[in-house]
Amino acid sequence: MKTDLQLLQGAWRQVKFEENGLVDPIDTHGADGAIMTISGSTFHVAVPGGEVMIEGDFQLDGSTTPKQIDWIDSIGEDAGKRLPAIYKLSDERFEFAAADADMNRPQDFAGGRGITIRGFVRA
Repeated sequence: MKTDLQLLQGAWRQVKFEENGLVDPIDTHGADGAIMTISGSTFHVAVPGGEVMIEGDFQLDGSTTPKQIDWIDSIGEDAGKRLPAIYKLSDERFEFAAADADMNRPQDFAGGRGITIRGFVRA
């Protein structure tokens, strides 16, 4: 059986975006059809055509309920900040809910102020 880190490897196409309780607002770190590529414990998000939106590292803890992931962007306004998040993962779908750096980790996927939810399917 594969670990969550092994399952995450490869390309994922964004199909869901919610920020601060709003569905599909203007997205500065992704776009409709953006592709997130995971290699090891690094991520890279680009729009079709190649423009890089965001990249960085992440750390997983799949032993918790809900499962936890921390995103650390290497470029952009959140560069170097730890963004606490939770995630759900299957062979073909990946979803996470991340809080702003100064907030506590979300406990569910309800969204709201300071929470970003992204959903992906295998690309």
